[in-house]
Amino acid sequence: MTDQAKEKSSRTELDRLIEDFLEHLEIERQSSPLTIRNYRHYLGRFSNWLKRNSFKAKPSSIDLEKIKKYRVYLARFSAPNGQLLSRSTQAYHVIALRSFLRWLVKNDHQTLAPEKVDLPKSESRSLKFLSTEQVERFLAQPLPSKKTGLRDKAILETLFSTGLRVSELVRLSRDQIDLKRREFGVIGKGGRARVVFLSERAVKWLKKYLDNREDNWKPLFIRLGGSQKVEETGEKMRLTARSVQRIVDKYSRKAKLPVKVTPHVIRHSFATDLLIAGADIRAVQEMLGHKNIQTTQIYTHVTNRQLRNVHEMFHGKGR
Repeated sequence: MTDQAKEKSSRTELDRLIEDFLEHLEIERQSSPLTIRNYRHYLGRFSNWLKRNSFKAKPSSIDLEKIKKYRVYLARFSAPNGQLLSRSTQAYHVIALRSFLRWLVKNDHQTLAPEKVDLPKSESRSLKFLSTEQVERFLAQPLPSKKTGLRDKAILETLFSTGLRVSELVRLSRDQIDLKRREFGVIGKGGRARVVFLSERAVKWLKKYLDNREDNWKPLFIRLGGSQKVEETGEKMRLTARSVQRIVDKYSRKAKLPVKVTPHVIRHSFATDLLIAGADIRAVQEMLGHKNIQTTQIYTHVTNRQLRNVHEMFHGKGR
């Protein structure tokens, strides 16, 4: 028997259903490749745990007792370097499992009701964002006199102006961007479409960057240098999400800010800036592309604190 045949024969009913569920995420839910990869990892770990403990790996065998034992396993699991799983990572495993159970029930498979699986309490995390002064300091770091600096300046201004996820930014193409109207459409998580807006400053730097380009390639943001012998569309020159993360980190260190800046911190800063200025939370939800208002409400804790500070500084001072 070949290795491939052995692998196929060792696949359980649960493994096959997990694959069907992942296809559902890809086709029906239009989940991102990263989400699908993570769900494959989380559900694969659960399936392997069942096998190692000689449990039947099929939907009808999943019960609360097994879930309880699996959560103990996650809490005690340590990587080769001895590091334990964080509470948030444990929660992601359980969230993936609940989503899978929900899909099984919807498709008439006999299994544990997903609502019976409680989520673990997550670690309280402080929301990281930049103040107005820190944003300005950060955005001032690239040197636009150089080609790379001009591109990077356009990237940073676009991120802060739109609140885009890094995955959305790197998918942008030239023909998407309407510099005159200062707006364009993007497809975000779950295939949800939304319109995002560019500030006059972002348009200024994008225009300078594009005017400086000597190619007609499709991608909006490209890597510079290296071999220029690529296909007509220039897709091979498109910047990756990892490249943008490195660019942001480079200028974060250069600015010597107390907060480690990532593309997501810029997104947090975008949302916080809008809410502090008085924007309606529903409007901010639309601009961020959040499916649920609860996701956007994490920012209100920050803005409420800002308002409290204003109240303490100014209220009743005339009495």
